[in-house]
Amino acid sequence: MLAIGLITSIGLSACSATDSTDVVSGGNITATLAEANPRPIATDPHPKLPVTVHSFDGTDVTVQDSSRIIAVDRFGTLAQTVYALGLGDHLVGRSTAAKIPAIAGLPNITPNGEAMSVEAILALHPTVLLTDTTTGTPAVFEQLHAAGVPIVFFDPARTLTGTGQQIQAIADTLGIHDEGVALAQRTTAEIATATAALPAMNPKLRIAFVYLRGTALTMLAGPGSGADALITGLGAEDAGTASGLSEPFVTVTSEAMIAARPDVLLVMTDGLDSIGGTAGLLKLPGIAQTPAGHSRRIIDMSDSVLLSFGPNTGRVLAALRSATYR
Repeated sequence: MLAIGLITSIGLSACSATDSTDVVSGGNITATLAEANPRPIATDPHPKLPVTVHSFDGTDVTVQDSSRIIAVDRFGTLAQTVYALGLGDHLVGRSTAAKIPAIAGLPNITPNGEAMSVEAILALHPTVLLTDTTTGTPAVFEQLHAAGVPIVFFDPARTLTGTGQQIQAIADTLGIHDEGVALAQRTTAEIATATAALPAMNPKLRIAFVYLRGTALTMLAGPGSGADALITGLGAEDAGTASGLSEPFVTVTSEAMIAARPDVLLVMTDGLDSIGGTAGLLKLPGIAQTPAGHSRRIIDMSDSVLLSFGPNTGRVLAALRSATYR
């Protein structure tokens, strides 16, 4: 479904906590990371295998070998985490969303978003498949199980508080517990640093995340989208959730956007480009009638990092903070 994949550099300097802090206005700003690849916590770690872990689907799975890893989920979190744990050279396949430069050249086994090909996966001879319930179908997983591929499922929820726990779960699955501890601690500290530097604003900004893939696919985010966690982590209010949405994503309509009343629109860079940039965004139903539309308050960020969570989470928050509060 979601493909997590204006060149304005935004500095990562901290904002002082003050009620008088300005917010971005008057045009599009691109939030950027100085380096899209997360920094590996180790080089050439030595997995201690076999390990038996409790998969999110309720089964116990024994991992004997982590030499050929396929990591697939909607947000690209799993592959980026494997890379940051120091096992990037063990990755042999990825999802569409996992397109940070370091692994963008790997075979993409979800070229249509979430559809996985059993044949494509087996051709890569994986020793373990890391995934979650946002990608694939029961039929695909049944065939992979029958072919002897160990499959470990992880929690599909993406939250700031759960980031360290998920990193640790991935590390333990791959037999590198100590590297997981170190990466989880570093990431948690980066998140804390980014959120500690937030300005105090009363009332809070209302930020709406709008997912775009051409004019045929335009969605407003709500609770459980992942974007809501980033927005609240920025000290703002998720406009979709605040307007009463009960689903992670709903189609953009005039009614939905006007009810959301966002002060700022947050979008992915490729998505914004797919509808013709800011001008195209303002033509979507209801957008021009929102406070964000009136003031042209639009922030975009690379598809490969914006909702990736995992080891880049603190750096993403810092970049968005700097783009939002000026």
